Amino acid sequence: MDDWTQTLGTAPLLGIAAAAIALILVLVIRFKLHAFLTLIVVALLTAFATGIPTGMIVDTAVEAFGGTLGSVALLIGLGAMLGKLVEHSGGARVLADRLVEIFGEKRAPFGLGIASLIMGFPIFFDAGLVVMLPIIFAVARRVSGNNVLLYGIPAAGAFSVMHVFVPPHPGPVAATELYGADLGTVLLIGLLLAFPLWYLSAYLWGKRVGTKYVLPVPGFFGEVDPDQPADPPKVGTIVALLLLPLVLIFMNTGLDFLRAAGTVSEDTSWFQLLSALGESPVALLISVLVALFVLGTRRGEHGTALEKVIDSSLGPVASVILITGAGGMFGGILRASGIGDALASSLDGIGLPVIFAAYLIAVVLRLAQGSATVALVTAAGLMAPAVAAGGFGSVEVAAIVLATAAGSVFAGHVNDSGFWLVGRLMGMDVKTTLKTWTVQQALESVLGFLIVLLVFWIA
Repeated sequence: MDDWTQTLGTAPLLGIAAAAIALILVLVIRFKLHAFLTLIVVALLTAFATGIPTGMIVDTAVEAFGGTLGSVALLIGLGAMLGKLVEHSGGARVLADRLVEIFGEKRAPFGLGIASLIMGFPIFFDAGLVVMLPIIFAVARRVSGNNVLLYGIPAAGAFSVMHVFVPPHPGPVAATELYGADLGTVLLIGLLLAFPLWYLSAYLWGKRVGTKYVLPVPGFFGEVDPDQPADPPKVGTIVALLLLPLVLIFMNTGLDFLRAAGTVSEDTSWFQLLSALGESPVALLISVLVALFVLGTRRGEHGTALEKVIDSSLGPVASVILITGAGGMFGGILRASGIGDALASSLDGIGLPVIFAAYLIAVVLRLAQGSATVALVTAAGLMAPAVAAGGFGSVEVAAIVLATAAGSVFAGHVNDSGFWLVGRLMGMDVKTTLKTWTVQQALESVLGFLIVLLVFWIA
């Protein structure tokens, strides 16, 4: 069965994918079936409809589910623990007070977005969002007592922009290698477009949806104790704890650059040790252990009391973890069915200019199977021969890399695990998530492409 090949054409496969997405929306929105069950049922129906051999279906579904959870569950679980410790100690409140003091109440969403852009340079989207959530929620409670989207969308959009467009994140790095682009040029252009793109697609959009959809702040880190500690930790302590995973991950990024440059050898024991410490789950684990001591033991909480604080953080995020994994399962079934490959192959021969073709192929792959990284890497692999034969300059090739990246983030919806992550963590139902986050991702994609296209033409 390993040599099974899809025999259906592009049109039937596209129809099946569209029907599957429509079925998810009907079951969740109209019939109120839990999203976890819905995604599993529709993933299995899609597998049967596309002709995946029955002996492969369960293994493919479980592998995609586990592959998603392998990273997401650790990051969400450890991030929730860190967030609960920060919240319980009163640290989230004091940091929220300081941010409001610096930026003012009206500019608090802007301040959260800038902080998220900085944190998003080395840290992945899901890990960064989970680490920032207790601060986002605390600022929302501090300023308005409500309205999570006004503060959450600018921050989530910042992490998305950095994750999609700026190395060292895996998508743009892989595309850079496939296209043979200069990593430094891609990094420079990515950093230059990050702020204006975030401002237009996330900050301004967040202010708009925050006015239209006023949602309460979720209690994902346990219910907030109204009697916060009288002696909360200092702002510097909280900032240091939140920066700790960022520093560890950034250290790993630096090591990778040194290895690629031939400055250090990856075979040395110290290199392997530091690389392991800089992996996102390990960095968050270290941060949680440090926070247990700094915000717990050193402040007089011990044993069972501290264990209960940690345990209270896991229950509320269990549903988020399972739904995210099921979203990954659905996307994995779509990839295994060959829907993305069929669409990409048919688009490859249209004859568009290279930069437009790269963007369009990435858009279609993103819509078809969900994963931005898969869409980016697959589109880059398909377009690499055309780019190599095009005689483009260094800046032009870098622009094509980022145009492909822009296409890969377009309109994340129900087949994207990130859609469920953002929606559930911010307490949104599916319809609201589509109207807010999916539109934000579409804006980020289109505006990002227009900025990169301008760079391409100027070069």
